[in-house]
Amino acid sequence: VLIPYWKEKAAFARDQGRKIALEMHPGFCVYNTSTLLRLREAAGPEIGANFDPSHLIWQGMDPCVSIRALGRAGAIFHVHAKDTRIDPENCARNGVLDGTHYSRELERSWNFRTVGYGHGEEYWRAILLELRRSGYDGAVSIEHEDPLMSRREGLEKAIACLLPLILRDAPGN
Repeated sequence: VLIPYWKEKAAFARDQGRKIALEMHPGFCVYNTSTLLRLREAAGPEIGANFDPSHLIWQGMDPCVSIRALGRAGAIFHVHAKDTRIDPENCARNGVLDGTHYSRELERSWNFRTVGYGHGEEYWRAILLELRRSGYDGAVSIEHEDPLMSRREGLEKAIACLLPLILRDAPGN
C-alpha cells in the first residue's frame, strides 16, 4: 500500500518540478534512516527528508550518522533545529517509546527541548558541520516544542546557541 501511494505522489511531484520532504517520526511509515532510504529507492528521488534530529535522539540514534547516509543519497531537503532531552530514570522505567502525555513533563522518558538545552554546543556544531559536509546548504528552521519555555524565549535561546556556530563555522571564516 505504501509504495504504490508514494510512487504516485513522487511522479506528481516530478511532473510539477517539486520534491516531497518526509519527517522521520516513530509511529509513521518512515521513522528512521533506513525506512526513508528504502521508500526513496522504491518511489524515486523526489522523496527525501525533512530532517529533524529531535525524533532521532529519542530513538537512540546518532543524527550525524543519519546525516551522512541521507547526505550521500542527496536525500536531505529541509532541516529542523529541535533538541530532545532524555530522562535516564524515566527511560529506564518506560523506554524510549514512552507515550506519557506531554503535559506530564516530569514523568516522560524524553522531552523536546530548545536547541542547546537537550545537548550542548559541541553536539549541535557536529550536526551543522555534518550537514555542510553532506552538501546541505538550505534552511535550518528552528522548531519550538519545549514545554519549559515560551515561544519567544525558546526562539531567542535557540538562535543564541546556533548563530555563533553557523557564523564561526561558515566557509571563509
